[in-house]
Amino acid sequence: MSEALVKQQREFNKLRKRLRRNVGQAIADYNMIQDGDKVMVCLSGGKDSYTMLDILINLRDHAPINFELIAVNLDQKQPGFPEHVLPEYLSSINVPFHIIEKDTYSIVKEVVPEGKTTCGICSRLRRGSLYGYARENGITKIALGHHRDDIIETLFLNMFYGSKIKAMPPKLLSDDKSNIVIRPLAYACEADIARYAEAMQFPIIPCNLCGSQENLQRQKIKEMLQSWERETPGRLENIFRSIQNISPSQLADLDLFNFTDLEQQREDTGEERNAFMDDLQQPALAR
Repeated sequence: MSEALVKQQREFNKLRKRLRRNVGQAIADYNMIQDGDKVMVCLSGGKDSYTMLDILINLRDHAPINFELIAVNLDQKQPGFPEHVLPEYLSSINVPFHIIEKDTYSIVKEVVPEGKTTCGICSRLRRGSLYGYARENGITKIALGHHRDDIIETLFLNMFYGSKIKAMPPKLLSDDKSNIVIRPLAYACEADIARYAEAMQFPIIPCNLCGSQENLQRQKIKEMLQSWERETPGRLENIFRSIQNISPSQLADLDLFNFTDLEQQREDTGEERNAFMDDLQQPALAR
């Protein structure tokens, strides 16, 4: 084997190890998967969900607990969708799977005016179909392929366009309290996932419904964040860590912190205040 191939293999092994470590750490930190779980891996045919499935298979085969995996794809009946790709791939790697056939494409095209963003209604319809399948088939966890960059982009989307500090949690209980959603790639960056998917030669299926919408707000946010990362490497990791390190008393949400009654929580006495003022009046060198 040539030196170049040896180096390439070494870099791939490091990449795979890093992604597996990222996923394993996220699962451990948020207690995503327990013994006996039946995990539905939502497979879209994109790089993220393929990578998630591949790493979860490895984890299933080596973890000290037992859990099941089933890959589920929602065939939204988009024109030209290659229906054979996912069944052939999943059969080749011996993963149980199910294809949900539901024409959400026609609904989206009927409801959304030409030129408007389709992602919102498309994701709601898709989520409803997947949640319903999970409830009916004993699924205990629904695994989605959102990664660290998706979470950060969502944070800024909500700040810029929704006036909320809100992102995507690594683990979520659905509004109807019937499904638990997990995001095992929460600690993985998109660049690593893209390199891994390319090296693994996953049969990627492009999204013709929304992937061609170039002026999406999310795309603008992505470009802004990537520019920041190029200027200051490590900035995205710092932003993500900030989501994990919240100080409610340093923000302004009246529901998260009791600002109105701070006077009642003050403990300093008059003597302490007088001592503080005396100290301030001392010459700088004396202090």
